[in-house]
Amino acid sequence: MVFGQVWTIGAARRRGENLKPNGIESVPIDVTFRSATAASIELLVRLPSIGQVAEPGLRDLFEQEEERVKERETPVVQLVGVAVLIGSGLISGVFFAVAVSVLPALNAMTPDRYLQAHSLLGKGYHPTMPLLVNATLVADIVLAVAAPSATIRSLLITSIVGIVVVEAVSHLCNVPLNNVVRGTDADALPANWQDPRPRWRRWHMIRTVAALVVLLLNSLAITLAN
Repeated sequence: MVFGQVWTIGAARRRGENLKPNGIESVPIDVTFRSATAASIELLVRLPSIGQVAEPGLRDLFEQEEERVKERETPVVQLVGVAVLIGSGLISGVFFAVAVSVLPALNAMTPDRYLQAHSLLGKGYHPTMPLLVNATLVADIVLAVAAPSATIRSLLITSIVGIVVVEAVSHLCNVPLNNVVRGTDADALPANWQDPRPRWRRWHMIRTVAALVVLLLNSLAITLAN
């Protein structure tokens, strides 16, 4: 809650009272900031004594701004918000499960069994996860465009950056290692074979942290929007 002032023009000069510049008298009022659009800030202005707006014109202006904000909160946008939460939740959940359960099991295997298991796991991962990540990215962009305030838009843009990090790490780091694993004969390991598990785990942990941050930012943005 903050306190502001509204300037009423006219009558004060005739009463001979002390005026602000241009014949404007200050009247303390209670101003509550509810939401902000890119171009303006919606205010609810009430007189502390009688709970009414100081000037009818101001009240109309604020009510119009409130209606414009509500118009953005269409059922379509709300459904997109639900999709974003489901998508980012699934992505971070799958990554987290792999990090705490699958990777320790793979690390405990012998090289030949590891190569076989990793190849089998990769078949179930694609193309489901890439499609899910891309769909969540598109939905986040839609929400950022329709965001009712600069703060919410900033959170969503940061979330979009996080999803891009997830995709970049996956395609540039984990996928090439997956290809190496699939191209290696588990029954005839070369003498110079390098175990890809430490590198794969390192890159996976980076994208897992990014996915969790995305989920947190999306949840916070949608909570503020509602």
